[in-house]
Amino acid sequence: MYVLIGLGNPGAKYALNRHNIGFMAVDSIADAYRFPPFKLKFSAMISEGTIGEHRVILCKPMTYMNLSGQSVGELLRFHKIAPDHVYVIHDDLDLETGRIKLKIGGGNGGHNGLKSLDQHIGKEYWRVRLGIGHPGHSSRGEEIVANYVLSNFNRNDESWLKSILRAVCEEADSLFGSHPGEWLTRVSENLRR
Repeated sequence: MYVLIGLGNPGAKYALNRHNIGFMAVDSIADAYRFPPFKLKFSAMISEGTIGEHRVILCKPMTYMNLSGQSVGELLRFHKIAPDHVYVIHDDLDLETGRIKLKIGGGNGGHNGLKSLDQHIGKEYWRVRLGIGHPGHSSRGEEIVANYVLSNFNRNDESWLKSILRAVCEEADSLFGSHPGEWLTRVSENLRR
């Protein structure tokens, strides 16, 4: 069994925020693969279903971004799932808009959701990094970044956002157990369609 986690913040206020691209991706996957309705368990919205030949738990932590690891830790302990069977979809400021990267382990890049996951489940989980771009640097760097990730996508983002969510969704069945380079090639080809 695999766990596919989308990071974001709960509630309508945050639904279209850049920080919620993980929730958006998981919702798209749930719709495309006809998962049952999400239910609240482990302080997260959970749905279990099948993607390709794989049994998958979709998870959207409801603890807010900074505490995401708490609910994910509970879920993994309950189902006895190893971190290398966990895939986390999240926003990434260090990638250009519309870019995708996949890796296992590594640093958190200052992402509070990843920091929380690292504390609760270790670092050896897969990260599906979706580029949202960076607002730039200034003397108020942290404030600028916080305002940027907690602001909504705008009209200029619609095209690439739709494309990246479609590609991740359509290639979800080849994600699990795949070599990162192979999966990224498939996603890149999908984005060019």
